[in-house]
Amino acid sequence: MKYVDEFRDPEKAKALFREIEALAARIETRDGKPLQVMEVCGGHTHSIFRYGLEAMLPEKIELVHGPGCPVCVLPMGRVDDCVALAERPEVIFTTFGDAMRVPGSKKSLLQAKAEGADVRMVYSPLDALALARDNPEREVVFFALGFETTMPSTALTVLQAEAEGIENFSLFCNHITIIPTIKAILDSPDLRIDGFLGPGHVSMVIGNQPYDFIARHYKRPVVIAGFEPLDILHALWMLLKQFAEGRCAVENQYDRIVPSDGNRQALEAVARVFELREFFEWRGLGSIDHSGMRIREAYARFDAERRFPLPQVKIADPKSCQCGEVLKGVIKPWQCKVFGKACTPETPMGALMVSSEGACAAYYQYGGGARQRAPVEAAE
Repeated sequence: MKYVDEFRDPEKAKALFREIEALAARIETRDGKPLQVMEVCGGHTHSIFRYGLEAMLPEKIELVHGPGCPVCVLPMGRVDDCVALAERPEVIFTTFGDAMRVPGSKKSLLQAKAEGADVRMVYSPLDALALARDNPEREVVFFALGFETTMPSTALTVLQAEAEGIENFSLFCNHITIIPTIKAILDSPDLRIDGFLGPGHVSMVIGNQPYDFIARHYKRPVVIAGFEPLDILHALWMLLKQFAEGRCAVENQYDRIVPSDGNRQALEAVARVFELREFFEWRGLGSIDHSGMRIREAYARFDAERRFPLPQVKIADPKSCQCGEVLKGVIKPWQCKVFGKACTPETPMGALMVSSEGACAAYYQYGGGARQRAPVEAAE
């Protein structure tokens, strides 16, 4: 690839749409219902709606939006823990920007900041470490969240803090793992998924092999996909080709970025600093075994959960908010009772309307509530 425009070429998109139409016509679906393809990553969801891809797909394909948005799956109780940390007078609480507006049971981090808490947006954990270095009289806490994509940078920052002997830096660790999440979805009795578009950024770290169980045990094909429109269309074509040929395999459309074995140095840093929790609570998905990470005992001095008392209370989402059903793919965002009414980007009731990768935000921003199928010529 030389230019990103190569992956946004409308003529190539139309050719792929024609190929997808031809393959879809060959496939017999169960009970005459559409093939349900889940794009795990919220980044894919936003690309799909930004470029209007879903509306131009054959009726035989239905895209289901998965839980691959780490901000979206953060339970409300953990947000309350963040607020409790941020409101401590000795603490500078640092976070990525899309986590600041996620509602807790009483307030968000942005509201806590408006009330006087020292909450600062950063672009990386190294920014938070720099604040700790520059403010030795304060305790700097970094809100560590994300899938395997962001774990290595957090782990390497802890190792850097250790090397420099910085004692006023800690993490509130909410890192989560993708594989147990996909397994929980496949085991869900109220959801039928026929195939997956695998997450590109996570796979850049973990590689292809961790998805093998999906094809081998659950007999579902997986294609790891990039984020440009031609990436997504090519990956869908690869999935349909597996369906048409009766195959189930893990394939890598995003091989220009994703190595088969992942990033060994990144994985080594993660394994050195973190270990799996016995279980972790997910918004909408409940408790999933071995799906969250915590800091190893050897680095306990960098663990905010050990250094500060926290409420650690489980809090249910508002009854009218259906984030859980959307995260599992049971309903689409526009089917939620409060979507676009009580719940908007200006007045969010759930995390999916706030996050830059949230499905509700994608539908709201790109008009996903209008479920009209468009002709292929509209790809221009």
